[in-house]
Amino acid sequence: MAITVNLYYTGKDGAARRFAEEMVSSGTAGAIRAEAGNLRYEYFFPMEDPETVLLIDSWADQAALDAHHASPMMGAIAALREKYDLHMRVERYVSDEAEPAGDAAFIRK
Repeated sequence: MAITVNLYYTGKDGAARRFAEEMVSSGTAGAIRAEAGNLRYEYFFPMEDPETVLLIDSWADQAALDAHHASPMMGAIAALREKYDLHMRVERYVSDEAEPAGDAAFIRK
């Protein structure tokens, strides 16, 4: 049962995008992707809101997410959030491994 956390970072004057760019260019995003249990760590930019960045962050289970939250890397992330004066909104989802039969008709693979 995977856990996916959608984090919406919002700032002013492009701060959220600069935050995401620094997370990638500093190697922090890559280091998170290399952590045990990380399944996905990707940034997206909503077309309708240039001041928000969406991070989709998926983990194999709660233990992997807890280990990530306890890592020293969280301090670096928190410092960058402060640097760019970002505010956050969070959505958390637990995966349903079974694909409902009715959904298959709408998914083009």
